[in-house]
Amino acid sequence: MPHPLSQLPPSRTHAGAFLPSPRADVSSLYIHVPFCFHKCHYCDFYSLVDTRDRQPAFVARLIDELRALRPWAAPLRTIFVGGGTPSLLAVPLWEELLACLSSTFDLSQLSEFTVECNPETVTPGLAAALASGGVTRLSMGAQSFDRAHLKTLERWHDPDKVPEALETARVAGIARASIDLIFGIPGQSVADWERDLRTALSLELSHLSCYNLTYEPGTAMTARLSRGQVTQAPEDDEVEMFRLTPALLAASGLRRYEVSNFAAPGDECRHNLVYWRQGQWLAAGPSASGHVAGTRWKNAPRLDDYLSRNESGFAPAVDVEPPDPVRALAEVLMTGLRLSEGLGTEPILTRAEQLAPGAADRLQHTADAARRAGLLEPETDVWRLSEPGLLVSQSVIVDFMTALDPA
Repeated sequence: MPHPLSQLPPSRTHAGAFLPSPRADVSSLYIHVPFCFHKCHYCDFYSLVDTRDRQPAFVARLIDELRALRPWAAPLRTIFVGGGTPSLLAVPLWEELLACLSSTFDLSQLSEFTVECNPETVTPGLAAALASGGVTRLSMGAQSFDRAHLKTLERWHDPDKVPEALETARVAGIARASIDLIFGIPGQSVADWERDLRTALSLELSHLSCYNLTYEPGTAMTARLSRGQVTQAPEDDEVEMFRLTPALLAASGLRRYEVSNFAAPGDECRHNLVYWRQGQWLAAGPSASGHVAGTRWKNAPRLDDYLSRNESGFAPAVDVEPPDPVRALAEVLMTGLRLSEGLGTEPILTRAEQLAPGAADRLQHTADAARRAGLLEPETDVWRLSEPGLLVSQSVIVDFMTALDPA
């Protein structure tokens, strides 16, 4: 299958001038680095423990793909490197990759460059290389500061390394950082979760991601649950943890801006907001997903396939979805309702009515019912989840998506 971008006009001419097309605002780039030290039991992202030392081959292939993507890129505003554990890449390979990004793309308008990392892998040498290459933000997988809960998650880092890694990054000049925390871990009490939150706040962070543990199909954690080797946290405890989080974080100036994400004003993750606001982004690396001009695709999620198949630089694409106005509006509902800013009702209802007679009325009826149930805030010009609505956000979102397309 031809790569979907090869079917779309590029955003720039061969001479480098930008074309006045809808694709000229593709200003975000996601890169997936699949390597991990260990496959965590709850993780369903594509990652692998590489025993064949394929990092050099991977970076060479990635550089080839990035150069193929260049014609579809406007000046980049955000870059996010996720995984896997991108900080496992050797420093010389990072230097090659960062040099490629600088020479391949226009980075003059770059406002955020995030790299995911494990606390054990943030060395002074790595931090210096990332900072000199333009990285402005780290996203660190702490998950918990309790060693017993880390063991349950099959996370093997030392929690004491988290503050050390953050300080190493700050000394190198990477000023912004976020950490991920997980609640609802088997055996975790509400007091344990509060202690994790207070420990994170003591690190003077301006962004925290706080996720409820989910048992994804195909993960080792879900298999352990089905075998009775772990017991899911009591629902009442999970609800209490969820409610405690915004109250505790708000006292330190961190406000919820998405169901699971909290930040000081202005320190929201700008790249993730592109996803949640249904913007456009390019994607590179195995299993990376992209969205340009209404077309979505995913790169083939196997490193062997990624390394062995080269389609004029492009990666082999799977799960290609051409533009679909109903799907596009459903995705706006799915991600926009997770944001604290909510969704303006008028443009949504206008789009819905253009798609199918009666769709706007069904959406309005759904919103009215959710408002009466206390799941939406009372204002009528914006659909914004209330605190009780956030607790059942997925159910509310499904109701809206079903109303849009009841078939």
